[in-house]
Amino acid sequence: MRTANYTEFRTWGILAEQTPQSVCLGRKTRSMLRDFLFPAYHSFGLSVMLLLARIAFGSMFLTHGLQKMMNFGAMRSSFPSIMGLGSTLSLCLAIFAEVFCTLGFITGFLYRLSMIPMIFTMVIAAFVAHANDPFSTKELALLYLFIFIVMYILGPGSFAADWFFARRW
Repeated sequence: MRTANYTEFRTWGILAEQTPQSVCLGRKTRSMLRDFLFPAYHSFGLSVMLLLARIAFGSMFLTHGLQKMMNFGAMRSSFPSIMGLGSTLSLCLAIFAEVFCTLGFITGFLYRLSMIPMIFTMVIAAFVAHANDPFSTKELALLYLFIFIVMYILGPGSFAADWFFARRW
């Protein structure tokens, strides 16, 4: 059985303990799942900055989803049908990502799982829905996409709901 010493990967939230038993490839899937859902935590200063970034970017992104939710009746016929899903279902999926997943992003609850639909929505917005539009139209979706990818990699920090779950699990 292969073993490896991955001390640096803890920062990225890939491995939990650095014992030889936990780094055996093909074993300890519970540990890997825990580290994916509840990533490694950082210093106090970085955790404060991640909290402020989650609140700031999440609040700005939430306004887009709330606008879609408040104007659902008017938008459902004019919203673009993405990948043949129909305009109503595409709008519902965008609202799910931009409202409910954003609340998970802000609070840090199931942080990385909630970010996957947000990242996917921005990929679709930038490269499918606005594919033929000028860059100035795609710019906001690309900006959110870049921010969400960076925040996904960094994790939520210590001031997140996941931190409380990780201590108990």
